[in-house]
Amino acid sequence: MATAEAKIMAIEAEMARTQKNKATASHLGLLKARIAKLRREILDPPSAKAGAGKAEGFDVTKVGVARVGMVGFPSVGKSTLLNKLTGTFSEVAAYEFTTLTCIPGVIRYNGANIQLLDLPGIIEGAKDGKGRGRQVIGTSRTCNLILIVLDAVKPLSHKKLIEHELDGYGIRLNKAPPNISIKKKDKGGITFSTSVENSYAVDLDIVKSIMTEYKIHNADVRFNGDYTEDELIDVLEGSRIYIPAIYVANKMDEITMEELSLLDSMPNYCPVSAGKEWNLDGLLEMVWDRLDLIRVYTKPKGQLPDYNDPVTLPRNSTLEMFCNRIHKHFVKSFKYGMIWGSSAKHKPQRVGLPHILEDEDVVQIVKK
Repeated sequence: MATAEAKIMAIEAEMARTQKNKATASHLGLLKARIAKLRREILDPPSAKAGAGKAEGFDVTKVGVARVGMVGFPSVGKSTLLNKLTGTFSEVAAYEFTTLTCIPGVIRYNGANIQLLDLPGIIEGAKDGKGRGRQVIGTSRTCNLILIVLDAVKPLSHKKLIEHELDGYGIRLNKAPPNISIKKKDKGGITFSTSVENSYAVDLDIVKSIMTEYKIHNADVRFNGDYTEDELIDVLEGSRIYIPAIYVANKMDEITMEELSLLDSMPNYCPVSAGKEWNLDGLLEMVWDRLDLIRVYTKPKGQLPDYNDPVTLPRNSTLEMFCNRIHKHFVKSFKYGMIWGSSAKHKPQRVGLPHILEDEDVVQIVKK
């Protein structure tokens, strides 16, 4: 019996032979859906559902306010970055595959602890389980931010390969989840509508063929934006992870000024030299920005605010979330809060639990 990998190769070969036009579009959409389902079998085999253990070193306890994972090919400088940014020792050598397991460290930045993971180098075919790719990419799915560490001498070729591996594992980088609604119904077949003109030529026939592969025969499908059939498949699969990413072009000291200027102008890129400690502050600033965190300072009654130990929260957090972060019983005894800062209309402002906090607000909690 053919394995899932063999079936994927056969389908990909059929897609390569198939001429792309309006007549074959629905068939190609069907084949893409089949590949997505087969990849799910590879990544989530029956043995894993039965409770198979994780690979050693990859079951790392999450600490701090956020988790950042470093992904890249072997010998691009991930271990050196971990050493310089966190002070945690990770073996460094000139040969490949120095790091064989996941090594965690902690960055202290803006008063917050951010966990940084040095993951083993991945290789082509990681998404299909080659090397330790499945464990590496599986751990990446638990991160709030991914640093794709590249060799500045050859960043674009490595970038595309790594993106392909992560994409095959259901990780979508620097993308928002597609706003696609699927409302199942008892009868009436498949209907398709879109809020804007679709530039990817997705039509009712393509949608029907994909929905049929997922055994959905009666549903209203609506694209609330300009999306592809691949994004419809992502919604149907339901297991996609949308994670921000920074492309860290290491060894910037080995390229010309023209090449450095080009890298610096590209979106989501941050050139550094881990060995010479160039632009590491710029990288940390970019990490903080992409994590989209806020700092909130506590102010005991009759005392000055504590600016040394902020409470770090995701942006758009409420005062209730702030209280729960300090102690779970705070909400029960909460009477009102006093706010100083950019979220206050006047200083101080008396607010309730639904109040949305902003960066560097000062909070005083008054109990019942």
